Amino acid sequence: MNILPENKPHTPNRTPHNFFIWGNTMSGKSFLASKFPDSIVLSTDDNELNSGTRPTIQLVNKVDAKGNITDSVIDILDRYILALRTERNTYKTVVVDVIEDVCTLIEQAICKEKGVASLADIGYGAGFSLFNSMLQELVMNLKSLPMNVVYISREESKTVDNAVESVPALKQKYYNVVNGNCDLVIHTQHVGKTYFRSITDKRREYKDSEITDPQIKRILEAIPGALIKTKGENK
Repeated sequence: MNILPENKPHTPNRTPHNFFIWGNTMSGKSFLASKFPDSIVLSTDDNELNSGTRPTIQLVNKVDAKGNITDSVIDILDRYILALRTERNTYKTVVVDVIEDVCTLIEQAICKEKGVASLADIGYGAGFSLFNSMLQELVMNLKSLPMNVVYISREESKTVDNAVESVPALKQKYYNVVNGNCDLVIHTQHVGKTYFRSITDKRREYKDSEITDPQIKRILEAIPGALIKTKGENK
């Protein structure tokens, strides 16, 4: 039996599917994420369970009375990502809110399992190596799902050459892993009564005529710089 694909050109899918949304509290991050089609939210925020409008899975390291983890965030993520892949469902988007908290929970789970206070206490860099492998596996497993993936991150400030600039709260080395598998990075801002959205990074230039999902197209059309207007579109 031949396993090689047929030797002929194919039409690539140009619609972006992996997104990173970052911004300050109350800047519209979760609101924007809720506009993505048929989403399920993997959330580190207890309030999201009660105030959110979409089905939500709580991400937490569950512990017993002695403080031992009985169900880690690693196991919870594995369980639900597997279910999204194998169970029949109608979800089109998975939202991770917020990704830096997920990283902290994974670190805590590793440290609890190894009986140490921090990843650095696991000798010869093994703790950091284990965490990096788990984060990369999480990102790749999410990316392999036949749906959109939206990561949400808070905003923080850092000083570079005596100038203060806004950056995602996710640590740079972790951001590189997540962003390296995203198509568009969107910054949300709230100034006075006005909400702003802008593109801070993109994998490629996206043309409006290439976007096949109408709901994704509507979202991106409302964000300056997300799409290139195709000539003759207004004719």
